[in-house]
Amino acid sequence: MLTIPAIDPATRDRFHAYAEKAMREAADGTGWVDQDAAYEAAVHEGVDAAYDNPRMQELLSALSARIEPFGWSNSLSQKVIQLTMPGVPDVYQGSELWDDSLVDPDNRRPVDFALRKSWLAELCARDTPPPVDGTGAAKLWVVSRCLRARRDRPGLFTGYTPLPVEGPAHPHLVAFDRGGAITLATRLPVALTAAGGWGGATLITELTAQGDPVLTLRFADPIFSYRAVPVFGTTLDRTALRAGMDAQFPRVAGGGG
Repeated sequence: MLTIPAIDPATRDRFHAYAEKAMREAADGTGWVDQDAAYEAAVHEGVDAAYDNPRMQELLSALSARIEPFGWSNSLSQKVIQLTMPGVPDVYQGSELWDDSLVDPDNRRPVDFALRKSWLAELCARDTPPPVDGTGAAKLWVVSRCLRARRDRPGLFTGYTPLPVEGPAHPHLVAFDRGGAITLATRLPVALTAAGGWGGATLITELTAQGDPVLTLRFADPIFSYRAVPVFGTTLDRTALRAGMDAQFPRVAGGGG
């Protein structure tokens, strides 16, 4: 039943279909060939019990609300890394928003492309990112901005250099320079929040031959939005593509990214 909070709110029918596929694929008690009706009925009764028990629904909803902001952070971070790392960006059409699909048949549900098209048009007309909320517009913003940066400025994506991070929060930042485009992404946001945030973490973006920093970016709370807005015109002509936790650490104005 721990899958339910991850796809909240999920309809009962969706979860029943998932449970059937999962137990038959596991082939432990039932299977596609040698189906055990009694075994499968017991599993479906368990699904119904989770939905019919008010206390269980209360607990599951509370857990879902607690982990949701961190799920958003992880999704945005993974997406900005996936779209800016070396290689050809691959986008699974229809997953530009939050996607809580389970295995088939759940992941074969119709995609509302009209909604995505209208939101994309709205996002293209604005200079500021949308809020990180249940709509998933923030993810569409990241996808569109990252792909646009790679299309319009290919020269900024010709290399790969990991960037060192200093400070107690350094394990929570993934940072690399693609040759002018810098990717910053939050890692392990739950532990980061528990530790009190970034605490003035420092990102070193340039080193001399002796290993001394030429340029550093210093961060203090609140910091690291999910923004994927190309920022040009700095002394190094850098663009910052970063993803993080607006829900936990609100976006600050300025700061080159």
